[in-house]
Amino acid sequence: MRFVKWFFTALLFAALATGCSSSAKDRKKQIPTGQELAQKFIIVDGHIDVPYRLENNWEDISQKTGTGDFDYPRARKGGLDAPFMSIYIPARYQETGGAKAVADSLITMVQRIASDHPDKFALANAPEDIRNHFDQGLISLPMGMENGAPLGSDLSNVRYFYDRGIRYITLAHSKDNKISDSSYDMSRDTHGGLSDFGKEVVQEMNRIGMMVDVSHITDEAFNDVMEVTRAPVVATHSSCRHFTPGFERNMSDPLIRRLAENDGVIMINFGSTFLDSTSRMSADLVRDEIEAEIEKRGLKPGSEEARSFRTVYFEENFHYSNVEKVADHIDHVVDLVGIDHVGLGSDYDGVGNTLPAGLKDVSTYPHLLSELLDRGYTGEEIQKICSGNLFRVWNAVEQVARDIQAEE
Repeated sequence: MRFVKWFFTALLFAALATGCSSSAKDRKKQIPTGQELAQKFIIVDGHIDVPYRLENNWEDISQKTGTGDFDYPRARKGGLDAPFMSIYIPARYQETGGAKAVADSLITMVQRIASDHPDKFALANAPEDIRNHFDQGLISLPMGMENGAPLGSDLSNVRYFYDRGIRYITLAHSKDNKISDSSYDMSRDTHGGLSDFGKEVVQEMNRIGMMVDVSHITDEAFNDVMEVTRAPVVATHSSCRHFTPGFERNMSDPLIRRLAENDGVIMINFGSTFLDSTSRMSADLVRDEIEAEIEKRGLKPGSEEARSFRTVYFEENFHYSNVEKVADHIDHVVDLVGIDHVGLGSDYDGVGNTLPAGLKDVSTYPHLLSELLDRGYTGEEIQKICSGNLFRVWNAVEQVARDIQAEE
């Protein structure tokens, strides 16, 4: 389907080239580039792990940083306007306690970044905020919480975190929690999907206007969400299982179809291991080789020498995916359910050193937009991918909340 579209687009350009009296130089100026579209359109990224990165290694992201995938100059270069700041809560806090305090600390950090640099960043709680900030030349910092563990067993915490600026919750992360089973924790299957409390959480999120994020949860939990929710849902940083058979962290075709029936959006993860099975197998193989080589060389596992060796060996031997594969995932969703159900959820600062060629940090979104242009996507379609589809879902979630509250 996408090839056919590209073919007819090519024919159209050929006809224009033959029949138009304007010069080739003038015609070239009429065709936008990926860089131009990146600056013209609002780009929303569904998931960037800046807060937890800074918690472990503080840097001033208002300036060019020495590490990480995100900072203000690179975001400006790449046209990124609204990176969802991930308030990531490691699963270990489900056992030790303290998840709510960690979430509060990271939220306060994001708020402080915005208040310390009001000429560059601004908090955003709704699509209209992002549009206004875009007009003012500011980068919006909406927030989503990755792992619902900070809710504990108290439903009122949904409202608490909404009032603190959280606009989506990824129901679980790497381990089953009190809300949902995790796709990374298949040996447990604690609830067989959502727990009873989890169903109440989804309903409460609908009631107050918070988006439900179905990334990280099991297929059974996803289907439970679909049975409970009255609002569209999002997968803020997932890719297509079609390209990674057996990797439940990505979404299968039946799940993507059901997501589309719900009018939701899957936002494609850029991590190489999410993009193709070759990269997934390569990661496991290379890590095994690294550990064997560290032992062979007699290096202490936690030493600086071992860390340096691990980084260099991985970069030299891992099979990186590429920007074309990200476009393949977008193509797959479009061919499966249409242009209205796909967006961008890079997982920058969250997938380590597995980012694909051409998409190594937030300055590189234009490379992906150029690839989409080359495949025949129109400006209108690219705008939907960049932000339009997510804005539609976000607005629908807010409308459902108004409807529910009117019924009460």
